[in-house]
Amino acid sequence: MANDKKNIKEKKPKFSPYWIYGIVLAIFLGFQLFSSGSYQDGGTITPSQFFKYAEDNDVEKVEIINRRIAQVYLTKDAQEKEIHKNSKPKTFIPSATKLPNYKFEIGDLQNFENDLKAINKYDILSLDTKENVWGDFLLGILPFILLIGVWIFIMRRMSGGAGGGAGGQIFNIGKSKAKLFDQNTEVKTSFKDVAGLEGAKEEVQEIVDFLKFPEKYTTLGGKIPKGALLVGPPGTGKTLLAKAVAGEAKVPFFSLSGSDFVEMFVGVGASRVRDLFKQAKEKSPSIIFIDEIDAIGRARGKNAMSGSNDERENTLNQLLTEMDGFGTNTNVIVIAATNRADILDKALMRAGRFDRQIFVDLPDVRERKEIFEVHLRPLKKAKDLDIDFLSKQTPGFSGADIANVCNEAALIAARNGKKAVDKQDFLDAVDRIIGGLEKKNKIITPSEKKAVAFHEAGHAVVSWMLEHASPLVKVTIVPRGRSLGAAWYLPEERLIVRPEQMLDEMCAALGGRAAEKVIFDKISTGALSDLEKVTKQARAMVTVYGLSDKIGNLTYYDSSGQSEYGFTKPYSEETAELIDREISEIIEKQYQRALKLLEENKDKLTQLAEVLLEKEVIFKDNLEKIFGKRPFEKESPAEIKKEEITEEEE
Repeated sequence: MANDKKNIKEKKPKFSPYWIYGIVLAIFLGFQLFSSGSYQDGGTITPSQFFKYAEDNDVEKVEIINRRIAQVYLTKDAQEKEIHKNSKPKTFIPSATKLPNYKFEIGDLQNFENDLKAINKYDILSLDTKENVWGDFLLGILPFILLIGVWIFIMRRMSGGAGGGAGGQIFNIGKSKAKLFDQNTEVKTSFKDVAGLEGAKEEVQEIVDFLKFPEKYTTLGGKIPKGALLVGPPGTGKTLLAKAVAGEAKVPFFSLSGSDFVEMFVGVGASRVRDLFKQAKEKSPSIIFIDEIDAIGRARGKNAMSGSNDERENTLNQLLTEMDGFGTNTNVIVIAATNRADILDKALMRAGRFDRQIFVDLPDVRERKEIFEVHLRPLKKAKDLDIDFLSKQTPGFSGADIANVCNEAALIAARNGKKAVDKQDFLDAVDRIIGGLEKKNKIITPSEKKAVAFHEAGHAVVSWMLEHASPLVKVTIVPRGRSLGAAWYLPEERLIVRPEQMLDEMCAALGGRAAEKVIFDKISTGALSDLEKVTKQARAMVTVYGLSDKIGNLTYYDSSGQSEYGFTKPYSEETAELIDREISEIIEKQYQRALKLLEENKDKLTQLAEVLLEKEVIFKDNLEKIFGKRPFEKESPAEIKKEEITEEEE
């Protein structure tokens, strides 16, 4: 019964200010209609016709309205005549007074009176003045109504529509734009939908537990944390975790973005922060989620051009005060997410504000398998689809990337008219996302195609011959995206990288240019992306990781991000020259190494390039036919772990 009443209330139309405007307009039109148009007279006649009817004694009375219009009333006998049969007025609303039969314009009133006197009919004349009071009044105030309406419309637009508070009026512009999720709002996302992220999920689940059962923790004298900051690369599931909290927590959940505090008016951001925490305190225990907090949480004083009265800094100051000021925020926990934790203000990061920093990293192979299982649920997949294989084929992919792979695979399968999504569709989807769309109709000359084939074969040969280079998956000379050819590798997922591993990868990257030099004795611009990658790696070895003997155990990397705002280098000009020389020597040494390897295997390189020119796409099997089994194949981490466990048990 209560639900029926609730549904009846929900079905009732909500009041709108536009109703008032409609009612006023309807009244105005009604008065105009009923005051002047409630009847239709018999017709319009000329003054000469009127004087003829008057001489024939057919006119009972002529009434002059506002010295301009003459309304003619016929006698009863005259209305029966054939000539006046159509003169009877037609009324829309019954009238108690007699209505005129004819009307006409008289011109000058004095001349009209003289003409009546001339035929001795002056006694039928009467003068009257009629005014449409309501019509004149409404016409007078109409401009003011229009001005007020335009002003209200502009104020509603300036205040951001309905988002500016109740009704969205200008006076509510300082109200919070946070979206409230509570027991009346159905949020379908739960922790079951968040695959991987086990450590982050435990931390966030504990926060929900704090609010559900606070006495469990406070009985021992502990305090509930004020906030948790989710930090990690884009697409790793920070916002998804917050959605899961909203779905799991049985407490009010306020969700908004950092940019929602930003407005063109001064002081609005700080006002919205105050209003947000005021609402959260009223509904405590509650959770506030601020997505992309770096929009307002950027370190203060970094931008000298903004001046001292920076609106963003005022908003941040208010947020700092609300999170841990003199006022108490009992049972209000703030969860924030960002992928730029290095630029956040130190005052925001301290304990007591964000007590916990939860790092949400890219998923490993085990977590990628769990993420695939979540995103494969709605797909019609092939029965023999190997999820372990898919997780191993996507190293470095975030959760958002994996969702994109699953969706792209389904689209590719549908495009090819398949009934289920199979392994090849997923491989094509990975290629599509990494390399771009195939351009088989791209115009390319035979000499260019040959150069591309030897370039890509050079990469494949060098990577096959080096121990620490990533194992090859496939090589193609079909243009994709901006590239004329591409080689796919399956990099080993390492937590630390040694110098010999970086050098082998650099040598493999330079194999393309080295192959062009060995075969054609010429080089081209096709190695741009390879050179960019190698230069970055060499610079990182020297200036970041301290892997250069000449520079020593020094790093010029600044994890705080302060160097972004400075124009000075943290080293002298002499050191800069030494760094440049060292980078150049590292790259040149690996280039010569690649040249030597390809010179020794020139015939096999040519054989591989010819296969590539013929088939356009080659795989690991083609290299094994030419070079034999790769001597550096390693066991997977799962197999190593299994052997270790077996040894311990023995």
